[in-house]
Amino acid sequence: MRISVIDLGTNTFNLLIADTGVDRAYKIVCSSKLPVKLGKSGMDKKEIRPDAITRGMNAIDRHLQAIREHHSERTFAFATSAIRSARNGEQFVKMIQQKFNLDVEVINGDREAELVYYGVRQAVPLNNEKVLILDIGGGSIEFVIANQEQIFFKKSYPLGVARLLTKFRPSDPITIEEIEYISNYLEERLSDLIEEVRKHKITTMIGASGTFETLTAMIREDDSHCESETGISPEAVVIDLTDFENTYQKLINSTLKERKQMKGLESMRLEMIVVATLIVKFVLQKFKLTRLIQSNYALKEGAVFEVLNMKTATL
Repeated sequence: MRISVIDLGTNTFNLLIADTGVDRAYKIVCSSKLPVKLGKSGMDKKEIRPDAITRGMNAIDRHLQAIREHHSERTFAFATSAIRSARNGEQFVKMIQQKFNLDVEVINGDREAELVYYGVRQAVPLNNEKVLILDIGGGSIEFVIANQEQIFFKKSYPLGVARLLTKFRPSDPITIEEIEYISNYLEERLSDLIEEVRKHKITTMIGASGTFETLTAMIREDDSHCESETGISPEAVVIDLTDFENTYQKLINSTLKERKQMKGLESMRLEMIVVATLIVKFVLQKFKLTRLIQSNYALKEGAVFEVLNMKTATL
């Protein structure tokens, strides 16, 4: 059976179409993303603005066109931080249902973190070692401490890049003082995570989401050492920490105009990549992590896993 998953994120709406087979296996037929910026101008008011609703509806329309073209038989849609926290989020979901006859499930932060874990676990060969998984979104960031067999800690924090940009409105380029303000804010809001990571003695972080895909793309464009390591699947890349540091320095010292010229940096991430990379830097530095892996799989692949394991629906 061919199924589709739409991930209605804060910054992007992501689509995955897959053919399901025996033994819960599947093959990806199509994967795409469209920028929506649902939180633009309304994140601090807990509102999805009319222009953002229009962008979201247009993105749903385009994804459904692709779904029809690929003759998908079942579609599952999940909404995350921006929609679940907006006063008019439920209204937006009803609009989608009425216009497209598409049921959207608004998931809570814990479920979002769990689906990210299921996705990452398919891309990165885990073992008994506990790792820290991080997914950076526009509205929230998800942290999971887990190994191959179980989750030890999972939590979603309303610290997404769009929220941080709205709160701090950093300069162009960002200043040292602003970096300190944001880092201090992260430390304060992540106090329980800090305790958990210390307890579990984590050395490896796995990053899932567009931020980490962008870092990998930029590093590759710089002809650096971003390459698959032995034992890592085709859907995961080990990021050299020196390469990350060089890219981080390049980004925090850049203006928006300069970022427009950077290879590997998508236009939809120009405004958010500095703060997103700052989050990665904070986590690596705070926890003294020694290994960074980028996973190509995240929530939507986790959702496919869940569907195939009969948690969401019977196929």
